Amino acid sequence: MSPPEDSSTPRLAAGCRWSSQNTGNEDNRVILFPEGAIKLQGTGRHVLERCDGTRTFGEILKDLQTQFHDADPGKIRSDISQFLEQLRQKRIVDY
Repeated sequence: MSPPEDSSTPRLAAGCRWSSQNTGNEDNRVILFPEGAIKLQGTGRHVLERCDGTRTFGEILKDLQTQFHDADPGKIRSDISQFLEQLRQKRIVDY
């Protein structure tokens, strides 16, 4: 499998969905998938919340590069690309 192209539209794979778990004063979002669940926080959550099937990978990158303007844009591209590819291999994300 190859990393996403700028024109790819990442989205949750079939059978995967968001779920919220309220643990006291903190709202945690998790991705439920046939083999389990993944709790998301921080950057991973920022990335996957944007993977709605309507935004392209390029648009998601631009948005995150603006949000995290102090970070190296090339590093953001590399890290997000690798993150999405790992989730694609686990059949959690399609693009």
